Amino acid sequence: MSRIALVTLVVDDYDEAIRFYTDALGFRLVEDAPRPDGSRWVVVTPPGADGAGTGLLLARAKGEDQRGRIGDQTGGRVGFFLHTDDFARDHARMLAAGVTFLEEPRHEPYGSVAVFQDLYGNRWDLLQPAA
Repeated sequence: MSRIALVTLVVDDYDEAIRFYTDALGFRLVEDAPRPDGSRWVVVTPPGADGAGTGLLLARAKGEDQRGRIGDQTGGRVGFFLHTDDFARDHARMLAAGVTFLEEPRHEPYGSVAVFQDLYGNRWDLLQPAA
């Protein structure tokens, strides 16, 4: 069996990103380890991910090229998809935590969805797939 274990997300500041993903989105901090080069290995996973889901590797940008990609890693497209088993609950919790939604929730044949942005502007779908 193969699976994607981690996806790198370029961030401006480790601690700021950890706070957003854990406090606003409810992710779990799995690892925060210093590296010999002064960077950190920071991994967060969505709520309910029991080790089987894909985690985010929060990587602080190095250099101007990487800094220029913070918040626009997918060219303005939705690049990340956060599945939920209770859209209304998670949407309300995220709104209360200050998460910016770019649209009102909508109900599509594939499920309930709304686009939100992370603290840097990357676009995400909050999605409860149709049964």
